Amino acid sequence: MRFLLVEDNDDLAQAIVARLSLDGHGVDRAATLDDADHFTAGAPYDLILLDLALPDGDGRQFLTRARARGIDTPVIVLTASSAVGDRVDTLDIGADDYMTKPFDFNELEARCRAILRRRGGVAQSLRQFAGFAFDPLAATLTIGAETRELRARELRLLEILLTRPGQTFSKSHLIDRLFSYDETVSDNAIEVYVGRLRRKLDGSGARLETLRGLGYRLLPE
Repeated sequence: MRFLLVEDNDDLAQAIVARLSLDGHGVDRAATLDDADHFTAGAPYDLILLDLALPDGDGRQFLTRARARGIDTPVIVLTASSAVGDRVDTLDIGADDYMTKPFDFNELEARCRAILRRRGGVAQSLRQFAGFAFDPLAATLTIGAETRELRARELRLLEILLTRPGQTFSKSHLIDRLFSYDETVSDNAIEVYVGRLRRKLDGSGARLETLRGLGYRLLPE
């Protein structure tokens, strides 16, 4: 999945980006409100992590503008303020969750997963489709009695495909969802991950189909 982190503290931002990247997410980092506006104008995001105290204003200004522009991307606010009034105000203008600094990275990851599951209309983490069971928390794919481990980007690719089985996802769309602006992505990067995931799905009732010139889709056999 592709995240936008809006955070001006370099050390904290680098730590968050490193942690979420290990999970296979592409993370763009904005240090100001202007940067955040620029990023959201140019690309869709699956989740936004938003600091409130930024050099050029309050993060709530960005949140208000984003909602007014019709951007419905889930937003988790990360802030040092623990005042109840600030929490209420921030949630009322469109935030989906609120975490007080300092926070535990395990909790941050869990809240990201919970919001993404709700976003995809899935209440439980375990997904079943066409003869396989997919557990994103354990990063495993189970086919019959065999459990296969998924690497981070394989896992995120399968999550995307499972949001709309049968829909064709273009290569450019998948690159946008899986990688950040800062990452160097070769032309065949998606082909490599699709090939790896296709091998992991071998023996299940699912088919990861390539539509030449159009993209990829996940179908039941």
